[in-house]
Amino acid sequence: MSVLSSSLINLALPKMMSVFGVTLSDVTWVVTAYALAMGAVVPLTGFLSDTIGLKKLYVIAIFLFTLGSALSGMAWSNSSMIVFRIIQAIGGGLMSPVGMSIVYALFPIEERGKALGIWGVAAMSAPALGPTLGGYILSNLDWRLLFYINVPIGIFGTIFAVLLLKDTPRKAFEGSFDIWGFITSVTGIVCTLYVIGKWSTINWKEIHYPILLTIGIFSLILFVINELTHPNPLLDLRVLKIYNYSLSQIISCVTVLALMGGSYILPLYLQNIRGYTAMQSGMIMLPSAISAAIMMPISGAIFDKLGAKIVTIPGLIILAWGSFELSTLTTETSSSTIMIISFIRGIGLGLAMMPMSAVGMNAIPLHLTAKASALTNTFRNIFSSISVTIVATIMTSRTTINFAHLSEQITMSNQTTADAMKQLQAIYTTTGMTSTEAQVNALSTLSGIVQQQAYLDAINYATAFTAISVLLAIALVFMMRTSARKEIFKCEENGCGQNEKLGTIMD
Repeated sequence: MSVLSSSLINLALPKMMSVFGVTLSDVTWVVTAYALAMGAVVPLTGFLSDTIGLKKLYVIAIFLFTLGSALSGMAWSNSSMIVFRIIQAIGGGLMSPVGMSIVYALFPIEERGKALGIWGVAAMSAPALGPTLGGYILSNLDWRLLFYINVPIGIFGTIFAVLLLKDTPRKAFEGSFDIWGFITSVTGIVCTLYVIGKWSTINWKEIHYPILLTIGIFSLILFVINELTHPNPLLDLRVLKIYNYSLSQIISCVTVLALMGGSYILPLYLQNIRGYTAMQSGMIMLPSAISAAIMMPISGAIFDKLGAKIVTIPGLIILAWGSFELSTLTTETSSSTIMIISFIRGIGLGLAMMPMSAVGMNAIPLHLTAKASALTNTFRNIFSSISVTIVATIMTSRTTINFAHLSEQITMSNQTTADAMKQLQAIYTTTGMTSTEAQVNALSTLSGIVQQQAYLDAINYATAFTAISVLLAIALVFMMRTSARKEIFKCEENGCGQNEKLGTIMD
């Protein structure tokens, strides 16, 4: 529900502008507030998990998300929608890291791969299902159903969580709450993500953007210093000393950039270049979601038996191939070709994503799982925003460069250009236009063709860039250590203590 909600609401923004009578900049806050609130609440999950307990916190998370969804569906103005979306985001931000912690608490290390594979199916399929489901609802039903659809699922989810989930022991909290960690993390994440999210459209002459970015970066620096010195840190950054965990975070961040080729760039190509609707684009992308969802549990089972490298490296190779193929799209590429490439690419994605996350979390002592999960999701939220900014910036700059380069070749001394102009003028003249009107329209049409080609070339360039990031991820996977995993198995089988286990991992 949480991941799906992010992709669903983007489609409803034009409708909200009409219903609430607001501008695009105003209604964009419906999305921005959700992202900022979700990013701000994630660092709290480790502390709350330890003090409240995983089950209670998960029930609270689902309840808040469901309540926020119901209230958002009843929103009467843009301001009320923003407030209700923040409530929804608090629940959504808690669900993912707490859900991951529950998986690690319930399953022994030799079964976690398959469990996480099943758990990750929703996260992989939701972004592709969003445009399809959202497009259908907007085309045939009331737009408020985009929010109400979460309510019955959330009610059942809350009931099942209460009845089926096991209580986890709460830890006795010693010392004081890390208030400075909380303040600096919220300030740093909110300010930084806000500026990053608007990076490609920012006018840096507006002074509040540099000020917010400076405050955000400075707050994050203070946060890191505070967390490394506080006896009970909000996010225990000291887990980054564990080699496999740290390397898995780097690989995951690099792979997130590769994901942008399918989840961010491909919809732009399908809708802006090919003219497909959001629902049609979703249907074309659906096979990739299906293949990724099928492969997630399979990759988890292979990981449990054979380790991470043997499943991750082939997956990343397939992902790199698929990304390079998507970087060669033209205005004539058939939808079936795109679906086949996306389907194969989804197989690689399903193979590669979960094992890297699992091998990093498996290196974490069980009592630090909640905080490590919070840290993982914090990294993911921040780098997802950075990845979108990187791709958007590349596309914007390359479109400008490509247009200038192509325009230099569009001169009347160029025979191809002259012939195209004559043909276009002849077509417009037959519709009853004067010679001058036909010439103006011919120039406008030719300019549009050049602009479209410049945009398409920029899309392919950005997609190729994401493919190169996959190659970097492959190189990093080879650096992953395997001995720690074997020692953990041996340690758990012999029943060694927690301190001994942590020492083994650190060694």
